[in-house]
Amino acid sequence: MTSIISVANLSKTYGSGFKALDRINLEIRRGEIFALLGPNGAGKTTLISIICGIANPSEGSVTVDGHDINRDYRAARAMIGLVPQELHTDAFESVWATVSFSRGLFGKPKNPAHIEKVLKDLSLWDKKDSKIVTLSGGMKRRVMIAKALSHEPQILFLDEPTAGVDVELRKGMWEVVRALQASGVTIILTTHYIEEAEEMADRIGVINKGEIILVEEKAGLMQKLGKKHLKLHLQSRVDAIPASLADYRLELSGDGRSMTYEYDTRGERTGITSLLGDLRAAGIRISDLDTSQSSLEDIFVSLVRAS
Repeated sequence: MTSIISVANLSKTYGSGFKALDRINLEIRRGEIFALLGPNGAGKTTLISIICGIANPSEGSVTVDGHDINRDYRAARAMIGLVPQELHTDAFESVWATVSFSRGLFGKPKNPAHIEKVLKDLSLWDKKDSKIVTLSGGMKRRVMIAKALSHEPQILFLDEPTAGVDVELRKGMWEVVRALQASGVTIILTTHYIEEAEEMADRIGVINKGEIILVEEKAGLMQKLGKKHLKLHLQSRVDAIPASLADYRLELSGDGRSMTYEYDTRGERTGITSLLGDLRAAGIRISDLDTSQSSLEDIFVSLVRAS
């Protein structure tokens, strides 16, 4: 798959001396949903701002479908729609007027049919004549997406798009994002909701302290870094894990009625067979067992801690 955004050796140092980005190299593939994860202050918004031409880099380059973001700003920027974290709209304009005005900012001719389609796709059609100030937070967020899509961009940046949005509206937003991808739009998503990235993304990038820690296919990341947990439900309560089982690093539940064993899915041997044998030898009987896989959140936390 070809790249639509190429970031090469990108750094950003502010006047205070703070280095927000340090030699970032990143390729975004055409038509993918790419999730950029990182804690507060990691550099996510700075990176997006530079790619979108809002901030200037200290070093490095960014091209958007072959257009250099500095030398060919208009062509590069016209391909991008940005939904920022903060809600910036004219509170007393109607939905229709503010979305139409955004299209005009990019020099696009009037196209009421396109604006109508965008509003209908985002379930905003019945609010087209409503003033922004009268809308709920979730609806205002949808208006921001409509504004970003008004000039028919090929790339959409969603910077914390569901912040402050309830669970139902969040799921509705995911459906919108999937539909946009199906229409050929490349989507870059930053989010604090790890389950959002787990649900939506094709690939995941993790940024911390201004550096890209890794970029990986979501499925591959889960397989490579995910650990499985085997929960052993005990027939009888135990007060402590026997010393003979110390090598398994078992965790005993607070009520003493279950133990958890963590094992690496990549290992040639999981150790489960020998564990069960050693449990029997220690006089511990199992009533039931079940397994669970590490979530993306578990993986993310471990990566950030290690960086």
